[in-house]
Amino acid sequence: MKKSYYILVLALLAAITITGCIDQKRNIVAQETNNDILFQTSTINFLLDGVYDGDMTFGELKKKGDFGIGTFNNLDGEMIELDGNIYQVRSDGVAYAVNDSMMTPFSVVTFFEPDTKYQIDKSMNYTQTTTYLDDRLPTKNIIYAVRVNGTFDYIKTRSVPRQTKPYPRLVEVTKTQLTFEFHNVTGTIIGFRVPDYMNGLNVPGYHLHFLTGDRKAGGHVLEWQFSNVTFDVDNTYDFSMELPKNEDFYRLDSSINKSEEVAKVEK
Repeated sequence: MKKSYYILVLALLAAITITGCIDQKRNIVAQETNNDILFQTSTINFLLDGVYDGDMTFGELKKKGDFGIGTFNNLDGEMIELDGNIYQVRSDGVAYAVNDSMMTPFSVVTFFEPDTKYQIDKSMNYTQTTTYLDDRLPTKNIIYAVRVNGTFDYIKTRSVPRQTKPYPRLVEVTKTQLTFEFHNVTGTIIGFRVPDYMNGLNVPGYHLHFLTGDRKAGGHVLEWQFSNVTFDVDNTYDFSMELPKNEDFYRLDSSINKSEEVAKVEK
């Protein structure tokens, strides 16, 4: 009788252990397949302060998302990731393919899975468009990844030249930014709408980059005019951030409000 009892107890313990392992594995798989996560390296405030050297490679960044925007070490141009391919728009306005070993000081990516689609078939500029979208979003308190496809009557972008140490602040760099204008061009706008409470971490409101349909040019979006485009919006509920590991980052004062500087460098 005792022997049978012990066998039964051992069997129950084994079943509990196996069940626990299965549940743990299910949780891990669930975490790994949760694509509604915005991943970010560093913060916009530290980029404003001139922290232009990061330690994350673009090969590593691709594992965090297939869609996003950012920049390169030495602030060498605007980064665009579209469908898992990363492009570098340098100060000549040309989009170059990116080597996985290159590094980023600030980038924002996600796995793009649209939840909502809007077809806009009337003429709108940048301000009119963002107002139109804001009026239709279910809440302004989550993150949205935004993708715009179509032919643009007009679009204006910018990029900045590669910097050398000692690095100037970003607000000084953008005074020498190069701008590019496109007319009747097909392409894709890639970017995010971030809630106001993330001020200091990211750019509140819309932060958007552009890539032409032939993947040969683009930049940080300053203005546009269009009459027929499609907006895909991905609701994003989770946020993950990895901070740089270098002395430039460690020594800076993170307590200063830089909202005015963000507004200047974005426009």
